[in-house]
Amino acid sequence: MSQPIYTTITARILALLDAGTVPWQRPWSVETGAPRNLFSQQPYHGVNVWLLGSLGYAAPFWATFQQVKAAGGTVKRGEHGTPVVFWKTYEKAVPDRDTPDKRFVLRGYTVFNASQCEGIAVPVIPTTPNPFTPIERCEKLIGQYPLPPTLVHGRDRACYQPGSDTVLMPDPTAFRVPAEYYSTLFHELTHSTGHTSRLHRATLADAVRFGDVSYAREELVAEMGATFLCGVCGIENATVTNSAAYLAGWKKALKDDPTCIVIAASQAEKAANYIQGLTREKEGV
Repeated sequence: MSQPIYTTITARILALLDAGTVPWQRPWSVETGAPRNLFSQQPYHGVNVWLLGSLGYAAPFWATFQQVKAAGGTVKRGEHGTPVVFWKTYEKAVPDRDTPDKRFVLRGYTVFNASQCEGIAVPVIPTTPNPFTPIERCEKLIGQYPLPPTLVHGRDRACYQPGSDTVLMPDPTAFRVPAEYYSTLFHELTHSTGHTSRLHRATLADAVRFGDVSYAREELVAEMGATFLCGVCGIENATVTNSAAYLAGWKKALKDDPTCIVIAASQAEKAANYIQGLTREKEGV
């Protein structure tokens, strides 16, 4: 693992938190869609979604300096790029074994938003009306969860119980607005993806005490996973707060472990994909 890359990415997230911005509160504009490469149209993944989506650019399109140059364009004078990362796979043959050993190494490069460039064509984003309301999309998404945990309403708080594989929730009427109910439910459903029968996430199994490292990591996974799902449905994650205590807690977790944000973001996206019944065949950006 390349520690300097982790440190660079963590420093970016910490700078946003210092400015009072929670990058994973809303990862992208519902109208424009998730951040993606200008030329390939491939979406960025993991922590890159938060890094790029939180910068406030109107266009969701990004590209490297070389891609812009190859297309006949230029980066505007004085503009600064944004670091993004990807997992590169290295394979090594093992004697007397059919499958090679795999090693994943974090690599980084720099991208520029389309608005930071000149001389390149930027696609017009089509605005196709969605026949379903955001709340209808939330219900549809929940129905896509393969072999979901048991959902029980009527409780005084929301939580996930791994032992019984059960999500406990207050009644929907206990929430001020529907978006608050669904973002809370998405948070608990993200926790449930860590069950041994699903993604078997170590942070869920080890998160036994409030305040310990595994607990903080698992909560970060759940917050990010919920926001991914909220973004898909077109609602804002109403459970995220930018209170001073909240920001201080996340900043401490990130400072204590520079790898935390990158790993948690990757796990959160896998959890969100699992709930939607989606899989990614390989790690990318």
